[in-house]
Amino acid sequence: MTGTPLGTVDPDGPDDGLHDLDPAGLDPDGSDPADTDPAPEWTEDDDWTGEALALLRTLRAPHRRTRAGQIGFTVYCVLLVLVVWGVTPSLGLFLQSSMGADYTGSGPAVLAALPSGIAAVALAAVLLAARDGLWRGPVLPPRATADWLLPQPVRPGRVLRPWFWLSCGLAVAPGVVAAAAGMVTLGLTVRTGLLAALGWCLLGGICVPLLATCAGLAVELNDRVAVLVRRLTPYLTLVVLLLAAQSALAVQGHRIPWLERVELWSGPWGWAGLAALAPTPAAQPGAWAGAVLLLILTGVCAVLADRACGNVQPARLRERARTAAGVLAALRTVELRAARLAVTGSAPGAAPRRLRLPAPRAPWQVVPWRDALALLRSPARLGRAVLLAVPATLLAFLVHSATGVASWAGTALALVFGYLAVAQLLEPARIETDDPRRASWSPYPFGELMLRHAIVPMVLGVLIGSACAVAALLCGAGAQAWLAAAVVPAMVGAALVNACRGVIRQDLMLGSSQAPGSGIGPFLFAAWYAAGPAVAVAVLTLPFTRAFTSGTPTATVSAALWSVLVGAALLWWARERATRMTPRGRAV
Repeated sequence: MTGTPLGTVDPDGPDDGLHDLDPAGLDPDGSDPADTDPAPEWTEDDDWTGEALALLRTLRAPHRRTRAGQIGFTVYCVLLVLVVWGVTPSLGLFLQSSMGADYTGSGPAVLAALPSGIAAVALAAVLLAARDGLWRGPVLPPRATADWLLPQPVRPGRVLRPWFWLSCGLAVAPGVVAAAAGMVTLGLTVRTGLLAALGWCLLGGICVPLLATCAGLAVELNDRVAVLVRRLTPYLTLVVLLLAAQSALAVQGHRIPWLERVELWSGPWGWAGLAALAPTPAAQPGAWAGAVLLLILTGVCAVLADRACGNVQPARLRERARTAAGVLAALRTVELRAARLAVTGSAPGAAPRRLRLPAPRAPWQVVPWRDALALLRSPARLGRAVLLAVPATLLAFLVHSATGVASWAGTALALVFGYLAVAQLLEPARIETDDPRRASWSPYPFGELMLRHAIVPMVLGVLIGSACAVAALLCGAGAQAWLAAAVVPAMVGAALVNACRGVIRQDLMLGSSQAPGSGIGPFLFAAWYAAGPAVAVAVLTLPFTRAFTSGTPTATVSAALWSVLVGAALLWWARERATRMTPRGRAV
């Protein structure tokens, strides 16, 4: 080698290019040389990859020992949780089964849910990994590595490959846990051999996460793939929801065998289901072929991804490392909205749509006009509202035949999905409350301005709820289906209360007024953070459960009136919260 080792100084004073920079450290054209990523002009003789990594191993030895202790403690806590909440109850169930308890009555329902259910979970895992690749990706070294080490004459592949395989390992861990859960479920309900069930379930539990990680790397590497993922996300999300709905309906006895066979052979998400069904009485022909296809595809993708790890652009790695650090800092301070905005800002979508609406003719129309225009220019929010309304309607439909705690839980979950659907439409209000100074254009007091932001979400929510009600009526539901539209006022009020939270109240979690070791801080913070939806769901669960289960006109009208009353109360609360966000309101 003829180069100069890392950590030494060339006495001849090599030309490092610093003389070509201005005093601010910028190129003559004003750009940052660290972000231009010029092609490295170095040969094999200048390759100091081995020496650089050896030096880093030496320098990082103390930190690595500390980090190993932290990782070991984390692994210990995870294993402890799995043993307490997973292994011990499972052993108890198997012990009861050996003493005569019979769990095979649930076997037909489990086998009916597996084909479309596994396809939904596997496709959702691939979609989430691909979306993660838009802003983070599986190859994400620390900022020090991205900023300092990669610009040096080192081979990027040797530096980045460990981070890719670390991501693969982290993705496979939940898959292994899911495979173990599948083994226990099949062993108890279908009386399948445990080793056979575990082996077949591990095929999907390992291969699907690896394929999902490879998909994330493809998005991270190729901008065209990233654009394709953005375009396909709404459609794939709809497919996942439809598969989940089909799985729920199959449990109720509404199966479509030919459609399930198509899903099982549609891709790796279905091949995992073929493998899980192989040791059961519901095994499909060709399970071995599906398992072989899944293994071959996973192996090929893993080999190609391993070779492509070093091709990620250094500038992209630096940008993503900074974004990940910002998101982590926001999550540590429970600034969930700040974390989401950081993710959204780092993964820009398509060019903004230049849609226009006729100018408002009356002053009161200005705020609704702006809100409607904002939603038209970001149709993804309207699409998410429609998609989230689907599981809410499906759960409400299934509650009709449920009893006891199951009916209450189903109604509460349906209300939560309804809130999430309506909350997508209040982004303009949340933008105003992120910084109340943005509302300086408005002649209205801040509290009244927030109430005007509820007009468009109320109208659109009622339209979406009415469409869901019509679909439920066509499927045989009763008059209680119209509660999908009647619940909108309460959910809009709940979303507006949450939009007017103001500054994060971390003092609720760490305040000195709490008794040491009481552990109530997180509960107080959660109650403040989700106050709006918590009140709406808690109050409406009982009347809506009665309406769904009884189907009488009296119960339906009573539930609708409760929604209107709760919505009015929450809107008043949101107005008071918004008033206190401004300096004048705080002075009062």
